Amino acid sequence: MKLLLDTHLLLWVAAEPKKLPGAARRMIENPRNQLLFSAASLWEIAIKNQLGRKDFRVEPRTLRRGLLDNGYLELPITSEHAVTTDTLPNLHKDPFDRLLVAQAQVEGIVLLTTDEQVAQYPGPVRKI
Repeated sequence: MKLLLDTHLLLWVAAEPKKLPGAARRMIENPRNQLLFSAASLWEIAIKNQLGRKDFRVEPRTLRRGLLDNGYLELPITSEHAVTTDTLPNLHKDPFDRLLVAQAQVEGIVLLTTDEQVAQYPGPVRKI
């Protein structure tokens, strides 16, 4: 199964694995699953790191390199992803999360999230 990890899960995988819920850990460690990260997550981390957010204190270039070195695939942002955000209900205002949902819908991959609001979107979104 192809799994797109939301931004917080990526941060936890890289810097705080003890925060990962057990279900997330099992899915991430399952060799049959293909793990992806979105360019949108790295963009979000870069912006929020610059703004001084303590929960985003990760150097995005280092995180990207580490994810790639550990077998994650990068999911670029396409114009189709961008325009699909206008079909989403207004359940969540965060543009990065909305883009992740759109990417999952367009690509037919499962978005793993710990966010209750994001999990309410229709389609391949799974709260863990």
